[in-house]
Amino acid sequence: MRLHRLSITAFGPFGATQEVDFDALSSAGLFLLHGPTGAGKTSVLDAVCFALYGAVPGARQSPGASLRSDHAPVDLPTEVQLELTVGGRRLEVTRSPAQPRPKKRGDGFTMEKAQSRLRGYDPERGWHALSKSHQEIGEELTQLIGMSRDQFCQVVLLPQGDFARFLRSDAEARGKLLGRLFDTRRFAAVEERLAELRRGAEARVTAADERILALAQRIAQAAGPAGAEATPVAARPGEPGLAEAVLEWAAIARSTARERLDIAHRVVAWAEGRQREARHALDAVRELARLQQRYEETRLRSAALEERRPEHDRCQEELERARKADRVAPALELREEAERAYRAASDGLGRARALLSPELRDVGADRLAELERKFQQELYALDAAREAEERSARIDEERVRLNREAQADDELIREADVWLADWDSTRAALKGRIDASQEAATRAEQLAGLLAPARRCLDAAGRRDALATDVQQAEERLTGAREQELDARKSWLDLRERRLRGIAAELAAGLVAGEPCTVCGSADHPVPASPGDGHVDRATEERALAAQQSAEEARARAEQQLGLVRERHAAAETEARGDDASASSTVAELGELVDRLTGEHAEAHRLAAATNPAREALTAAEREHTERLEQRQQAHGRMSARTAAREALDAEQVRLEEQIAAARGESPSVAAHAERLTRRVARLADAAEAVRTEQDAAQRRKEADDRLSDAAFRAGFDTPEAAAATLLDAAAQRDLQHRIDTWQAEAAAVADRRAERDAREAAEQPAAQPSAAQGEFETAEWLLREASSALAAADERCGELTRLSRQAADEVRRLGPVRQEYDRIARLAGLAAGTSADNERKMRLEAYVLAARLEQVAAAATARLQRMSSGRYTLVHSDARAGGRRAGLGLHVVDAWTGSERDTATLSGGETFFASLALALGLADVVTEEAGGVRLDTLFIDEGFGSLDDQTLDEVLDVLDSLRERDRSVGIVSHVADLRRRIPVRLEVVKERQGSSVRHRLA
Repeated sequence: MRLHRLSITAFGPFGATQEVDFDALSSAGLFLLHGPTGAGKTSVLDAVCFALYGAVPGARQSPGASLRSDHAPVDLPTEVQLELTVGGRRLEVTRSPAQPRPKKRGDGFTMEKAQSRLRGYDPERGWHALSKSHQEIGEELTQLIGMSRDQFCQVVLLPQGDFARFLRSDAEARGKLLGRLFDTRRFAAVEERLAELRRGAEARVTAADERILALAQRIAQAAGPAGAEATPVAARPGEPGLAEAVLEWAAIARSTARERLDIAHRVVAWAEGRQREARHALDAVRELARLQQRYEETRLRSAALEERRPEHDRCQEELERARKADRVAPALELREEAERAYRAASDGLGRARALLSPELRDVGADRLAELERKFQQELYALDAAREAEERSARIDEERVRLNREAQADDELIREADVWLADWDSTRAALKGRIDASQEAATRAEQLAGLLAPARRCLDAAGRRDALATDVQQAEERLTGAREQELDARKSWLDLRERRLRGIAAELAAGLVAGEPCTVCGSADHPVPASPGDGHVDRATEERALAAQQSAEEARARAEQQLGLVRERHAAAETEARGDDASASSTVAELGELVDRLTGEHAEAHRLAAATNPAREALTAAEREHTERLEQRQQAHGRMSARTAAREALDAEQVRLEEQIAAARGESPSVAAHAERLTRRVARLADAAEAVRTEQDAAQRRKEADDRLSDAAFRAGFDTPEAAAATLLDAAAQRDLQHRIDTWQAEAAAVADRRAERDAREAAEQPAAQPSAAQGEFETAEWLLREASSALAAADERCGELTRLSRQAADEVRRLGPVRQEYDRIARLAGLAAGTSADNERKMRLEAYVLAARLEQVAAAATARLQRMSSGRYTLVHSDARAGGRRAGLGLHVVDAWTGSERDTATLSGGETFFASLALALGLADVVTEEAGGVRLDTLFIDEGFGSLDDQTLDEVLDVLDSLRERDRSVGIVSHVADLRRRIPVRLEVVKERQGSSVRHRLA
């Protein structure tokens, strides 16, 4: 990544627009960014970070801080523009923070939203827009740079103070910085994932034991009272031999259930024989009753069918006539369609003839067509006359335009004469406005220095008063929480005492006949204790205890909240006093002071803001003076040219009027005459077409009449009207056919049933009595159901015991691999978390990865540290634990002069600087490689050179100068005066009353 150009407008200490040419500064490889304290050296780096990431470095991104310059005019927006090359692409990013701007209408300010723009450069297309979305631009730049904002600020801007603290810090602080730069959250996630897997495996083992116990309980329920002896359901999950005991007991229960099943089978066989005999007798009686009833129904249906025979004959005759009339229907439809067409044509002909003159209303189609052609030819002859008429109208418009221009020039000359007469007084007034605005600017600067502290005191006083109310409310909440805690504790102790008094009844509720008592061990329970009035069970006591603990936690939270509010109130009280620690002003007093200073500052700022407008107004007035002199001279010239143009237009119009008068005849204009001819031609054409259409329709109607008469005769009807009267629609014919088919089907069915011999024979026998046979059958059926129910219960018990036993065996087999998986996962989780005995240094996985990164950083930093220290010092990584803290993040320095290894915290001030600089450059190399090898062609080093002697400073500068071998440029940010002599290429930040500015020193 290489920076080319930076433009800063109304940003930080820079009140106006400042340009930084990084291409010119980077040509020498090493350049100096210097200036007095507070001038804005670091603000240049903040602008680079803001352009790339939309925010300044985290240490300077304080809440409520504004990036807008206090020196900037109100109408100059804050903006940062950076041109750079990254990932082989030339880009230009422009960002503006959220900022107030003057309202377009009325007084006051409105908040302008933050804006971002990204452009790309292409040799063929030049600069072209890419995006205006904050999110899209942020994702695009982050992907191209390959680093987050924290990594960029740590790697490209190289804050030396941070690395000096890094050298002296403990393992925890180093771990936080390295974790933020190398993003080792995925390894911490692996640790957490292994812990989750361990908890899951442990839960699965416990669940498997509980499932085996649940199956034992279900086997006891399926076996019934006689098979529930010696059940192991009282065992606990994880108890040795639990699975084997459950399987052995299940086998005994299955054997008992099979014996009961054999007895049930024999009882069912006897009941089935008796039920079959009763079923055969009942079926015979029912069949005789059915045949007798069927014969009676057939006799009644035959009589009803003969009654409907006349209606059947009438429907059949009506259907046959309707089907003959269907052959005439197409001719009838054709005749009706021809009649409708003839009436429509006659109506159209009447309307067309009504538009003609009386003498043409009875003329034939040929004569009408002849007249149409005649008037059409006359219409074609009017084209030239119409063009002449249009030109005459344009001449009138041009004459009006010339008169309007002449009037405008006369007005321009009069206005210029009046304005030029007051020129001397106008120029003197504008110069007076400039002098007054400059005096107001000085006053505004003085008031700005008083206004900011007053506003801070006012804000703090407001917070102080608000927090005083919060303190009172927090004290009241704490008092209430303490009272609730005492009440809950008293209630819990009372319930606990009452439960202990009735604990015997609670133990007696769990006694089971034949099982030993958990207190005395006896299997006999002659007189169990019973609960008395007001007995408290265990659940009630536990709920009271939970309520007491909840009240205790609420009281602790209230105490903590009260402490926090009191601290904030004290801090606001201190800030509200300002410089005078002994005085405490009210919000009203501070508000009056701020309002007075704000009003005076706003008035002075308003007058000061008029400096540039006044200067611009004077420049504009001088420019207008010159323009008005030129406009007056040009107006006189145009007046002479218009006189000649008027004479030419008058001559042309006389000639055109003669041509128009000859062509328009009696009409007011040629266009009106042409329009009249056009209407006449259209009416003649419509009338001729209507005559032809009416004749064709009459011929088609006659042909349709002939076809209809012929079709009616062939179908057997005397007249077409008779055929039309006989027509029936499809629905009516279907209804007739359905009625005919229904009668015939009924007749066939009755004939079939009258031929049945078994029904006639059954009718000759005595009436059947099925009720007695039904009673015998129901008794046999009830006996069979009872026996079958007993058999089904025995069979279901055997099947359920077999299925549950199989499930229990499957659960026992599955439990083995689950226990093995739990042992393996628990070992891995302990190893990653540093709690396993196999992890000798008790090092977590994340710390192990960070230690590897620190080892790479130390190796990369040593290459430069040895050169800076003339081969004396070497940075090495240490795995040893220090002070009980985590291992793996130790950093030592080896002194080649003594051969000893010591902690980096023992380095002197100058040694700490070049060691931290070497560490920063090494870290930049490692982070760059971690980010995918993104090339960093521009680096900045911030402060720290003042602690070096001349020889060490030369060696450090040689190391920095060697970075140019890879075509890098390095910017040193420092106010050390000796660096100006050693580094000829410089960017100087100058602090001025109107805001800081930058100057390039390239030689």
